[in-house]
Amino acid sequence: MKQPFHPETAEITLTGVLAALSDPVRLKIVAEVVTGGERGSTEFDCKIAGSTLSHHIKQLREAGILQHRKEGTRCFVSLRPELEQVFPGLLESVLRFAPKDVA
Repeated sequence: MKQPFHPETAEITLTGVLAALSDPVRLKIVAEVVTGGERGSTEFDCKIAGSTLSHHIKQLREAGILQHRKEGTRCFVSLRPELEQVFPGLLESVLRFAPKDVA
């Protein structure tokens, strides 16, 4: 089974992370993972098609924000712990200033 691409820690850039977080749907996904921890990739409270949700999760994964793992036929996403090491406090700061319906 092909594993999805995850950038190396050294490849995670501030511009890439901020670009990924600039979309309200992706910001909401990250906020849900921050508050609820790991979850199934289809368990987000977003009013969008499944294929669109998958696209947003892929963007977050390729930016180095989320990590993705497969367990049987299910896919789970969680925050990459390395992100806090690369950019300490970044997600906390972004979510603190995010619109209330996101954070």
